[in-house]
Amino acid sequence: MYISQYSTLYSKHISNISLSRRKDFGLLKGTGIGFNDLWDGEEVISEAVLEKYLNKEGLRYRLNRTQKEADEVGTLANLPGFNVNVPFLGEIYLGPPKVESIWEALGFTATSNNEARQNEKIKAIAKAREAKKGVLNGPGAEIRKEWLDKYGYPRLVGSGGIFYADQLSTDKEAMGGFNMGKSGTIWPVPEVVKSGTYGGSKGWGLKKSGKTVDGLPKAKN
Repeated sequence: MYISQYSTLYSKHISNISLSRRKDFGLLKGTGIGFNDLWDGEEVISEAVLEKYLNKEGLRYRLNRTQKEADEVGTLANLPGFNVNVPFLGEIYLGPPKVESIWEALGFTATSNNEARQNEKIKAIAKAREAKKGVLNGPGAEIRKEWLDKYGYPRLVGSGGIFYADQLSTDKEAMGGFNMGKSGTIWPVPEVVKSGTYGGSKGWGLKKSGKTVDGLPKAKN
């Protein structure tokens, strides 16, 4: 169940891409199954446009910096680049990538986890915690105590549920993964990751506070 705006945007428009081959040029208009009937008003019918659509929200596509971020960082080693018009394709940029380092250009340090994505994860965590309805509008808040008694943490969205927000070294604050109050690491890790897995505001540190893993009080009988 997608509860993050980012996930919803992404999944919705990936589906739109897959359906773009079904574009019927109006032949099935008004039937209820025609392209315009299903996708009228949607501007995303290609990966190139999808990237621009997500960039408007400040979100990256396929680990690439947004156009705004790319312009801010400039080209690799400040090498020159230029735009050319190609028949059937339009304007294309030729030159070095707009990345911070050669490692990012090779994909080793490339990430989709910019500040906009981190904000979406925070929103999704809050939405899972505050939702009263469960999956597919099923039981939610009313089964919270049952899940806590049985598992020790809320299993379902709507029961003060947990939302998986991947814990990454590029996070500004600890996300905590599943926010289940338990996890671990093998190698030395950045402080923000350690905070999300051990004694910080997330991970095992949650147990020290005496609260349930989502910060909500345990339901009473």
